[in-house]
Amino acid sequence: MTAGTPASAPAPVPRPSLFRRMAVVGVGLIGGSLGLAAKRAGLVERVVGVSRSRGNRETALRRGLVDETTDELGEAVHEADLVVLATPVAAIVGLLPEVARRLPPGALVTDVGSVKAPIAAAGDAALPDGRFVAGHPIAGKERSGPEVADPDLFVGAPCILTPTARSRPEAVERIAALWRGVGGGVLPLEAAWHDDLFASVSHLPHLVAFALMDAVLTMEQDGQRMRFAGGGLRDFTRVAGSDPAMWRDIFLMNRDMLLKSLAEYRGALGRLESAIREGRGESLAALLARARTAREESGHRL
Repeated sequence: MTAGTPASAPAPVPRPSLFRRMAVVGVGLIGGSLGLAAKRAGLVERVVGVSRSRGNRETALRRGLVDETTDELGEAVHEADLVVLATPVAAIVGLLPEVARRLPPGALVTDVGSVKAPIAAAGDAALPDGRFVAGHPIAGKERSGPEVADPDLFVGAPCILTPTARSRPEAVERIAALWRGVGGGVLPLEAAWHDDLFASVSHLPHLVAFALMDAVLTMEQDGQRMRFAGGGLRDFTRVAGSDPAMWRDIFLMNRDMLLKSLAEYRGALGRLESAIREGRGESLAALLARARTAREESGHRL
């Protein structure tokens, strides 16, 4: 080597992928984003997307979210070493036994649903050998579908795993490595606690947003109310633009926890209503101040 000539940097050694073939059942926002993110990060060698919608399959291929598509579950699953169920939550429960029948030995299964206890139980029943690990990435948008898939969707997002006593530790670690690899921070939670928690901080707010829009439309008069709607209504009801079918399934699957949270919300509304009806200004101000303080103290998380 000539003096003063810098040595060439050694060629980087490619890291082996985490999974050889990942089948993503449901190539919408979450499934499509995961497929693209995992591909870009080198976590998977090949991604096959499964969808009954020809339009979704074509969009997923055009945008590079997946490498191939099919509308046949068995075709996608039988050679996969990871299956990700990214359909509405009710469909996940129904798909698990079918996936288990077609799954190759050693392959893992996970999901992205926002209700966990029923799905974790269904996974244990379908795959009692512990190859199912229930998951829930806390990421999303009001719009759905492969058109809005984003490889950076999970960067900085909490990705919750709710393994059960049956879950294999090595399976949990590989699924955790997938979410860490796409930028998420993995958090383990017990499934029932997850559902209780998200009933209040996610499912209830969506329900209330849908209900408020319904109430305003019920009071509507020839478009006059909506004509004067400002930022308050727009911001509060933003999530009412989400997919109704998806949220119908979430509300019904997490019914007991959601009804418990709804009862607490009715109580809060009742306290405000009583203060207004009875003209108790100091009580009303105290309730509003308490809510404002709570909002300000959690502002860095909201």
